Formats: sequence, C-alpha cells, structure tokens
Amino acid sequence: MLEVLRMLDPRTAAVLERLYAESDSRPEPVPPKDLAEYPRPVELTEQVRAFDDEFLTLEKEQAAYCYTQARATGARTIVEFGTSFGISTIWLAAAVRDNGGGTVISAERVPRKAERARAHVAEAGLEQYVEIRVGDACETLRDLDGPVDMFLNDGFPDVALEVHRLVTPALRPGALVITDNVGLMPDLYADYLAWIRDPAHGFVSVRIPFHGGTEISVLTEAVPA
Repeated sequence: MLEVLRMLDPRTAAVLERLYAESDSRPEPVPPKDLAEYPRPVELTEQVRAFDDEFLTLEKEQAAYCYTQARATGARTIVEFGTSFGISTIWLAAAVRDNGGGTVISAERVPRKAERARAHVAEAGLEQYVEIRVGDACETLRDLDGPVDMFLNDGFPDVALEVHRLVTPALRPGALVITDNVGLMPDLYADYLAWIRDPAHGFVSVRIPFHGGTEISVLTEAVPA
C-alpha cells in the first residue's frame, strides 16, 4: 500500500491510507447478476439506500493506474461519474494538481456521500481542484464545458452508456475514458461495450485486467457526431 502511495504527497497519501483501511474493513458489496435487480440511480428507494454506506471505490493499484494515466496525458479537466466517498476523486485531483492545476468534476447521487467526499478531499488539501455535483448524473453532467481530457465512468452500470454519451461531446481528441466493472458485470455493461467498441463512434478500446476487467478507451481524431 505504501509503495502505491509513494508517488503522492504525504498529506494526500495519509488520507487515502486511512480511507482504504476503512474500506478494507468492510465486506465487499456483491454485484447483482440481473439488471432488473440493480438499483436505479434516479430513484432513492430502499434498495438504492442499501448502497449509500458502501465504499464503491477503485482498488489501490487501479486508482494508481488512473493517476499515472492522468499524469501521462497532462489532464487538466477530468470528469468522474460516481464520487462515492471520494477516494478516486482524491487520486484524480492529485493528478490534476501535479499537472499544474485544473478541475475534477465529479457526479454523486447521494447527498450524504457527497458531503463526506468533500470533507475527505479538503482533508487531503485538494478542495480547490474538485467540484462535486450532487444529483442524477444524467442531469448534472449535461452541457459540460470542454475540452475534457479524461473521463472515469464508475457509476451505476444501467446508465453508463447514457452518461458516457453526455460527456463525449466535451471530450478532446485523444481523451481517455476508463470504465470500471465491465469484467465483473459483463451483462450489465453489454450495451456500453458494444457502443464503445464500435469504430463508428470514434473510440479505440481495450480491456485490461483490473478489478475483473476495466475498459480503457481513447477518443480518436474522428469525433463522433
């Protein structure tokens, strides 16, 4: 763990180490096998509230990969779908800061989670680089000002494609899209994967073996209509 965090400044690393320890102390949520069983993010039902206290976050090495990719691409504007308690947000904001400044725009449906995430980001000394938008991402991420350099698609899978298509017009050519959980929940991400892998939509895309399978996509010069 310390080896992974060594690339970050001590204040940021200390917050992440504590949050990962808290996350690791809890049982990992079991993803549903059927889309109909998955809670829809636009409705605050009892089923949805079951996820409100869960650390739905990237694994340590996976988050470090996102950080290094953001550094490699010089990302200054990053969009994130799914803030949760802010662990991945902190990694992305650290990359933006280390690239010379910019903004991470992160969408979180649950107000209480967003509040905790803001506190964690501030504790890490990164609040000036983060804007957390609370509500349905299909609304809060509309009409983004571009260019966006990187998009972390890590929210509810039933709207992964819809949110992706909202963000795409703001992406610059060469922008990186990282989508988690596609290997763990292939049925839920089937429509997304079919779309992102269709060359007509302007992306080149490949799966890498993080967290059961994470999709890495790059927008080519041919920007989708």
